[in-house]
Amino acid sequence: MAMNFAEQIIETLEKQGVKRIYGLVGDSLNPIVDAVRDSSIEWVHVRNEEAAAFAAGAESLLTGELAVCAASCGPGNTHLIQGLFDSHRNGAKVLALASHIPSQKIGSSFFQETHPQELFKECSGYCEMVNSADQGGTILHHAIQSTMAGNGVSVLALPGDITEHEAEDDIFAGSVISSGRPVVYPDAQEAAALAKAIDDADTVTLFVGGGARDARDQVLALAEKIKAPVGHALGGKMYIQYDNPYDVGMSGLLGYGAAHDAMQEADLLILLGTDFPYTEFLPKKNVAQVDINGAHLGRRTRVTYPVVGDVGATIDNILPHIAEKQDRSFLDKMLKEHHRKLDHVIEAYTSDVGNHTPIHPEYVANIIDEEAAEDAVFTVDTGMNNVWGARYITPNGKREQIGSFRHGTMANALPHAIGAQYADRNRQVVSFIGDGGLSMLMGELITVRQHELPLKMFVFNNSSLGMVKLEMLVKGMPEYQTDHDLVDYAHIAEGVGIKSVVVEDPQNAREVIQEVMAYDGPVLVDIRTDANALSIPPTITWAQIMGFSKAATRTVFGGGVGHMVDMAASNLRNIPRP
Repeated sequence: MAMNFAEQIIETLEKQGVKRIYGLVGDSLNPIVDAVRDSSIEWVHVRNEEAAAFAAGAESLLTGELAVCAASCGPGNTHLIQGLFDSHRNGAKVLALASHIPSQKIGSSFFQETHPQELFKECSGYCEMVNSADQGGTILHHAIQSTMAGNGVSVLALPGDITEHEAEDDIFAGSVISSGRPVVYPDAQEAAALAKAIDDADTVTLFVGGGARDARDQVLALAEKIKAPVGHALGGKMYIQYDNPYDVGMSGLLGYGAAHDAMQEADLLILLGTDFPYTEFLPKKNVAQVDINGAHLGRRTRVTYPVVGDVGATIDNILPHIAEKQDRSFLDKMLKEHHRKLDHVIEAYTSDVGNHTPIHPEYVANIIDEEAAEDAVFTVDTGMNNVWGARYITPNGKREQIGSFRHGTMANALPHAIGAQYADRNRQVVSFIGDGGLSMLMGELITVRQHELPLKMFVFNNSSLGMVKLEMLVKGMPEYQTDHDLVDYAHIAEGVGIKSVVVEDPQNAREVIQEVMAYDGPVLVDIRTDANALSIPPTITWAQIMGFSKAATRTVFGGGVGHMVDMAASNLRNIPRP
């Protein structure tokens, strides 16, 4: 029996192992939805297409597999785009089915008309409109292959009438999609230049990003051989920080410890698998960079030794040719400085916080980290929750942390958590949600309840856009329109049928969090936190007021650091004694 193009799409996705499509049903998308109804694929009904794209992105990041979202024409597409930007910049393998107005109406300023090919161009690696059912199967293959090859989001714009047309047999429909990750070995001359630069430098610092997630052993072997301190960007934290005897913390707006000093003082800084965007934190000379994407090389600071290649393969290539450094005085100096800086701030954020109301967010973030499962997935909202995630979520090689680290949008944590939980219903998913982010996509609580996703949702409710307030103050501006009246999110969650609890007393916070973690089902915890937890200190220089300079950032964000101080102390004890 002949099938229409919508049915061909769904049959193709079934063959690719797609288990669900996140989206919102409606008009031009109805033929796709109808095809899903007769398939093995689950339709995950979200309340905003933006959430569909976030959820698909999180699922793909955790599984490494193709994830799919869908939206109806016009407003459905414009809702979808926010989450697609995030998924694209995070490198997720996502196919977006963006339905379009009837083909014969395109170009007539028809009801709800947009131009999807233009709309999605910037947030995708492949974006094409289907012009006929005969052509559709071909570009469906191209779209899937493009995203599975690591080119970011793929978008198919689908005029609703064409999805109902009879599909022809297509030679591409049965193609096997390649999803392998090639190992890119460095050019011999570039590798040799890097090896020589390492030998010529008395002191070297390594700065690691998410691109080195599969090269942990090689990074640590290089650090040992050349006695290099190892700092990391937020994207590299979960993969390189734990059990790392060379760890000196993180650089950037959320940075802590001695990473900044180690990067600035070393004779040579090597950037490994990071597209760290904040130029002001990077030295301007004698920098090497290794990245599998050559387009990333040298776009953040001046790079003298660029290497296109897989981080692990590059280190394997150069390590035998590098002379072992005997002098570890620079490494030991930075380890000591790292411990000193962490130890210096720890007391201010632990002293008497168990009695402080409103609750210190650092205090409760630390408890959540301690009570979460060893292999928990954490999703964190943009803003102050990024600070708590960076400082208090303890990596161990099993945990994952997902956030809008490259797009920086609000409201990502809850829909990311939805996709993460769908990726594995038996794995604990813990979400650090800001009250501002939740208020933006609060309808997704209904999605959680409808699909009975056992999420552990912790709302840091300070009745403020805390990060925005901080940005205003650091810029020397009076805070304005950042605070609002208290909202009872626990009551709202109860209204949609989700178990919820309010935490105002730090004395019972741990007991409540333990009960929440053990509960078999979705729970929302409304934590009433201190909006001034990271306020500007009373003495501030003019240079600090002039923006997020290096000095200002160290002052403003010199906050608590959770269990990292314990590891710093352990590393200090391991320094050889003369």
